[in-house]
Amino acid sequence: MRFGPAAWGKRAALLPIGALAVAACGSTSAGSSSVPTQFDPSSFDTSSVSWLAANNNDSGTPPTTPTGTLIMEGAENADPSANMDPNGEYDTIGYTIMRMIARQLVTYPASTNFATATSLVADAATEVPTTANGGITDGGITYTFHIRTGMEWSDGTPVTAQDFELGLKRTCEPELAPLGNPGYYEATIQGFASFCTGLENLAGPGSTASSPVPATGAQRQAYLDGTSISGISTPDSQTLVITLTQPATDFLNIMAMPFASAAPPSTETLIPETTGNPIWSDGPYEVSDYDPGHEIVLTPNPHWGDSPSAVSWSDDPVRHRYVAEVDVRMDLASSAAESQVQEDILAGTADLEWNTVVPVSSLGSLSNFSDSRFGSFPAPGSMNPYLVFNTLSPNNGGALGKVAVRQALEYAIDKVAMGKIYGGAAYNLPLNQVFGAGTEGYIPNYDPYPTANNQGDPAKCKSMLAAAGYPHGLTLKDYYRTDGKHPAIFEEVKTDFAACGVTVDGVGIASGNYYTTSGIASAGAGDLQKGSWDITEPGWEPDWFAQPSAPTNARSILPDIFDGSLSFPGTDWGDYNDPTTNADVTAALAAPTLSQANADWQKANEQVMKDAAFIPFQEQNNNIMRSSRVHNAIYFPFSTYYDPTQIWLSAS
Repeated sequence: MRFGPAAWGKRAALLPIGALAVAACGSTSAGSSSVPTQFDPSSFDTSSVSWLAANNNDSGTPPTTPTGTLIMEGAENADPSANMDPNGEYDTIGYTIMRMIARQLVTYPASTNFATATSLVADAATEVPTTANGGITDGGITYTFHIRTGMEWSDGTPVTAQDFELGLKRTCEPELAPLGNPGYYEATIQGFASFCTGLENLAGPGSTASSPVPATGAQRQAYLDGTSISGISTPDSQTLVITLTQPATDFLNIMAMPFASAAPPSTETLIPETTGNPIWSDGPYEVSDYDPGHEIVLTPNPHWGDSPSAVSWSDDPVRHRYVAEVDVRMDLASSAAESQVQEDILAGTADLEWNTVVPVSSLGSLSNFSDSRFGSFPAPGSMNPYLVFNTLSPNNGGALGKVAVRQALEYAIDKVAMGKIYGGAAYNLPLNQVFGAGTEGYIPNYDPYPTANNQGDPAKCKSMLAAAGYPHGLTLKDYYRTDGKHPAIFEEVKTDFAACGVTVDGVGIASGNYYTTSGIASAGAGDLQKGSWDITEPGWEPDWFAQPSAPTNARSILPDIFDGSLSFPGTDWGDYNDPTTNADVTAALAAPTLSQANADWQKANEQVMKDAAFIPFQEQNNNIMRSSRVHNAIYFPFSTYYDPTQIWLSAS
């Protein structure tokens, strides 16, 4: 999935291996009754959460024409990771923009009921394909989508089935693939992997192995136009047919991701991530002004709705357009952004956070929810933050490539102290495995590197490092984000590692660069082998959430960050690539029943933790604020903020 708010330790949010682990493998439970209620989304709605209706604030009547300016405020240089290109956008702030400008064939509705908000509905498609309506055939292999008529790009040209095909193809662009996740489609759609290989290997004139030159726009257009994907066809302009390699119960969730958004024909000649590229829209808003690092302004897309002043549209059953402008301001100094945004929201000079969350200093006074502007929302399956090892780093004689070294470091972190950075136990839950409670593959009571009260064991870390051949410790380089709570996360890692004899030197990375090749993203093994960084603290948020009756979201967590055959280069930041883990993933994806899939995901979970591929820190709730003038504030779990397409503002 996704990387989370720039202020978080990361969210992408979002392991002894003895008899306990063996017994756990036989379990098919995805939940645990021991999970505190504030982290349990199964009954999260206005009927059971006392403060939620007041926070939603849906009183009053929405305007009949777009009215007012919604102001989002955040830290400087907090740009979406793919510069608002839907086919590569993969962070939560980017999802906020995507909700306004990019439509998918299927998506998720706005709802204060968490289960409803995480259940699929039709978007650009006329209906969600099912076996009952004939949209899923051939035993779950073939999916047929019928595109709504009347949809137009912001330049007035029609949105077609061929545009959705092009959008899927563009996920393989070499500039977008490391930012996004084409692995989802390579693993499911017939012929997709070979198409991606061809596009990613295109080379420009004069390109050599040592001096690669990007393919020209003309080369890209020729390939995109002239190379088909065997598993994708468009019988006409309103029909898209996709054939899978094998049945996949989560395929519609994959198609709900912004990567699967349509792309207009004009994008074929673009070199993605080039400054000045156009930003297209088929949603209710369009980007009318973008000053990178400083401001994004969105105004109504004149070709959405029955008129340029429409606030709702029957052909977009998910979104509204109640405000006339959305102004994203990214000019606050990183070190002070959280506090300043909070102050401005309380004062009414800003309406919503952009990339920050409520500062810890404010959480104590808000914990009784007497201030209706405050909300704390569950994020099951999130990991915010977690620590990644660069397994290919040559530093310290390649120490981080050794399992014994990584296992020693598992004992270093004080997870209680880490949680205090985010407000303490009321808002954070220590995590000791890949999956959190309520997620497919979760193993109840599993903790392969136990420490007293989850507060670390530096003595054990030291002794294990010595046994691994490093009696004098290590010196590690940590790439960390410079805004929000990330400097504090770095300092806690530095302190905890120092207690077991490991020196950590920090390299600060601006939030807008962190998930790019200027930060932790890489184009291949060679980038990691430079040893620019040894450890880093991203976060992960599941790309979709489990339903209590049938959790099927493990694919959106473990393979993305721990299957080297699928996700490197990409979101497997440190290139952990273990054949046993990869085989467990393959088995889980092909499992004929949910019970078998869950058992296979549990095996993969255990193997990742046996190899100490990462250090999980915690799950955390998302603590956010709205101004008093915001009405109909509905939390959107996929962006981790309120949905701007539902909000209207009090009259001035």
